[in-house]
Amino acid sequence: MNRGRLEPLGVPGSDLELSDKAAPGTPSALDRWVLKTAVSQLGPNSPVKAALWDEPDVTPRDGTVRVRILDRKALWMLAVNPDLHFGDLYSAGRVEVRGSLQLLLEEIYRASFGPSVLASVVARFRALAPDLSESKRNIHHHYDIGNDFYNLWLDRDAHQYTCAYFADPSMTIEQAQQAKMHHVCRKLQLKPGETVVEAGSGWGGFALFMAQNYGVRVRTFNISKEQVAFARAWAKQRNLDNQVEFVEDDYRNATGNYDAFVSIGMLEHVGVGNYKGLGALMGKLIGPNGRGLVHSIGRDTPAMLNAWIDKRIFPGAQPPTIRQMMDMFEPNGLSVLDLENIRLHYAKTLEWWLQRYEENVEAVRGMFDETFVRAWRLYLVGSIAAFTTGKLQLFQVLYARTGAKNVPWTRAHVYRDHP
Repeated sequence: MNRGRLEPLGVPGSDLELSDKAAPGTPSALDRWVLKTAVSQLGPNSPVKAALWDEPDVTPRDGTVRVRILDRKALWMLAVNPDLHFGDLYSAGRVEVRGSLQLLLEEIYRASFGPSVLASVVARFRALAPDLSESKRNIHHHYDIGNDFYNLWLDRDAHQYTCAYFADPSMTIEQAQQAKMHHVCRKLQLKPGETVVEAGSGWGGFALFMAQNYGVRVRTFNISKEQVAFARAWAKQRNLDNQVEFVEDDYRNATGNYDAFVSIGMLEHVGVGNYKGLGALMGKLIGPNGRGLVHSIGRDTPAMLNAWIDKRIFPGAQPPTIRQMMDMFEPNGLSVLDLENIRLHYAKTLEWWLQRYEENVEAVRGMFDETFVRAWRLYLVGSIAAFTTGKLQLFQVLYARTGAKNVPWTRAHVYRDHP
């Protein structure tokens, strides 16, 4: 399966040439001043060094990171909009990084002490509320680029494309994803014979896990055609198709009454303008003793998603703050029982994904091209840096109806006999 250029991620070949067609010439004094000014923003002790196209390609050996910009247009694109253009230029090979890409990105994130005042205001009041058709386009853009691609680097047991839980730091990614699913099921106190509705099923691994390990019946909604087809075939192969129903439809169309609601890694795509509606649905779908859990990437303060990731990788995504998430609960008679932040678990999850990705990079190159390879390397490494520096968080919020009587007295049931 060779998809050629990075078309599935919205990167037209015309704007990502590997180098400028015109020779850039000798850097001017202004070029050098622009570069020096940009690097100085990282601080006097930063390990990041930068060079222009007239300097040789050298790999540093002293723990520093060397960024080399290969043409004048690339330099000025970075000066005008680094959040958007660094990703494109790195993917196209017009910006080279020698040394640790992760260290470079961590330095950039740390140098930014917070979003600009304008970005904060825009993010706080932006009513991002994609409708069903827009949601379908966004999901197709990211998840329907090929199951074979994701199979190369996700865990081999449950195909989980969400944060794992490393109850023991020595766990493999397979063990940690199993631990994550147990962690969620124990928080929900699932019991045999109960019913669960899931919003956003991925490739179906968690729904099948709940059915097989906790004896529940699951109805799960997903608008990714490729994922639903994969999940249905997988359920049939494991003889669980009579216990788990995979519905190819938007979560907003869910009906019925269930013992538990769960959503793992979908809220980022819902849009903050849709939170009140989602919360109303979350309350409507569970009975008097119902409970639910929402697992989502988040932020400490409102901010826009990185412009390059929004354009090329995850269009329409917006990780919420805790304050924004409360719009699901406060207006809808839902009570938050527990909130856990497992941010560093996601950094470790991404480290495993990146390792698997690099182990299979030739297969990725055969499916797509070098631009795609570099873009997804940057996405994975950049995500690690975002979690290690605290730019992104990972929230698990457990809830029940206000006044529910079946509230656990302690958290002992979550951690007892944890794998």
